[in-house]
Amino acid sequence: MNPGKHRYQYLMAGLAAAFLILAAQLFRLQLLDNSFKVSADNNALLYQTRYPARGLILDRNGKVLVGNKNTYDILVTPRYVKDFDTLALCRILELDTGYVRGKFREYRMYRSRIGYRTVTFASQISQEQYSRFIEAAHKFPEFRGVPRTTRMYPYNAGGNLLGYVTEVDPAFLERHPDYAPGDYTGRTGLEETCEPMLRGEKGYSIYLRDASNRIQSSYRDGAFDRPAVAGQDVVSTIDAELQNYGEELMRNKVGSVIAIEPSTGEILSMISSPGIDVSVLGEINKHYSRIASDPFTPMFNRAVMSPQPPGSVFKLVNALIGLQEGVVSTSTEFPCHNGFTARGIHVGCHAHKSPVDFTEAIMASCNSYFCYLFRDILENPVYGSEAKAMDRWSEYVRSFGFGTRLGSDFPSETAGFVPNSSTYDKVYGKGGWKALSVISLSIGQGELGCTPLHLANLAATIANRGWYRIPHIVREHGSDSTDAKYSEKHYTMVDTAHFEKVIQGMYMAVNAPAGQGATARIAAVPGLDVCGKTGTAENPHGDEHAVFVCFAPRENPRIAIAVYIENAGFGATWAAPVASLMVEKYLHREISSGRKYLEQRMLDANLLHKVPASPDYVPPKDDD
Repeated sequence: MNPGKHRYQYLMAGLAAAFLILAAQLFRLQLLDNSFKVSADNNALLYQTRYPARGLILDRNGKVLVGNKNTYDILVTPRYVKDFDTLALCRILELDTGYVRGKFREYRMYRSRIGYRTVTFASQISQEQYSRFIEAAHKFPEFRGVPRTTRMYPYNAGGNLLGYVTEVDPAFLERHPDYAPGDYTGRTGLEETCEPMLRGEKGYSIYLRDASNRIQSSYRDGAFDRPAVAGQDVVSTIDAELQNYGEELMRNKVGSVIAIEPSTGEILSMISSPGIDVSVLGEINKHYSRIASDPFTPMFNRAVMSPQPPGSVFKLVNALIGLQEGVVSTSTEFPCHNGFTARGIHVGCHAHKSPVDFTEAIMASCNSYFCYLFRDILENPVYGSEAKAMDRWSEYVRSFGFGTRLGSDFPSETAGFVPNSSTYDKVYGKGGWKALSVISLSIGQGELGCTPLHLANLAATIANRGWYRIPHIVREHGSDSTDAKYSEKHYTMVDTAHFEKVIQGMYMAVNAPAGQGATARIAAVPGLDVCGKTGTAENPHGDEHAVFVCFAPRENPRIAIAVYIENAGFGATWAAPVASLMVEKYLHREISSGRKYLEQRMLDANLLHKVPASPDYVPPKDDD
């Protein structure tokens, strides 16, 4: 048989097969599969984004902290805009004419970049405004509205805690290519922490449009539309009622409050005062300049971002280290003659009995006792030098979480500062300093810097007799629970057996009979066995800071709390009452009649006339 004829037949068979395959593919694309047409006809189709409802933020009891309300965005395709009545549109949407002119200057400037895309002209238009717009829509054919949801706040509390939602800017888009112009994202607080869960997934609807950009109909009856997927709800650890109450107590005061459930590490309340009023969160951009220029820095979250000297509450840490190192016992006594004096160094103290033992020293907050104790820690001959003893002391302190970021799920947490031997080698030269050079550390002064979160965690650690779980603010989201790291117990380097000895001193500080020198009797709540410690932190720029930490009840504690009120003076005067009222509110759900006077005094107090403390940490003086 002729070989050439075979080749010809093979060639014709191959061409026929290729033709059949191509014809079948064209038939599928043109008649059966519209996905290619949807993409190819893009100039005739309008994709209108469907924005998802953002997930809710709930408190630990299911109450809504952050909800949603319906609003609208007004969209425009700048390329198709013709002359329109600017004043009429401004009246309908309650816009300033300068805003409209500025928008269209921007559109002209970025004409080539925008092209034929539809962009957001105005955001968060109310239902009332949108109704007026619909009535006059025929006058503005190039504009149209799309439904959106914006945030609403049932409780007027927690502005710094909750954070806010704002439209993404070009800088954000460069870092997050999965977002697009017109999208919103959470900034600060829980909105930022939980953004991946809260944001949801956008969808779209496809419409046919004519050459004049007018929508004609839904494409293929919506067969290719994609529904938006709502964001997941987030259950926080916050108690809404306690948060709201704490903010009322801290009104007209500068400082912060953090309450923790000791057994879980769950944050029950986080208050920074003065803070952002939730009424402005929905329109934060309109109020940003005013808030940012406020001398009390309401956007600065003092609870996690403001490292300050802890003052006398830090004596609890030194007491535990002293017990662990064996330099003191509960029977150890030291004298106090209006303070501690050695080699020309004097640290003052208030009047009380002398000498005092370990429990009495905590109860009366004796500066002299803790100067002797701290000196014995650093001069312990076991270490051979004060520098080595100092580094060991620093390790102890860090085991309580100080000097580090605790790892909370709340953004912008600050580590604070815990000194070691190298800190003082730089100041005095190696070997040029002794225990007396750094004696201010004995009473929580000197170079120590601790945030209120650190102090609340200290209270929780003592309540747990030597361990803590990382404080966190998210309980669950969707079907997921919290990260496993928040279930892990972190033990200090101090044996758990020593904590009960310190707790006895804290209990006596609050509950000792009158006349025994207890510093925190004002914090006593009948039936709750509150255990606490006052602190007054030196401040070279004004009045001292008032500090108080406590937990309750003594057995099976349910709440640990730290209150730090800047420039307020003695801890027992302002910080202790706020803390004890919050403890009583949380555990009893109401304030007893016998303590209503104290509640009213805290609600009425205005301490803003005092010098506002700077959010930047400034080391205090080395004397009490």
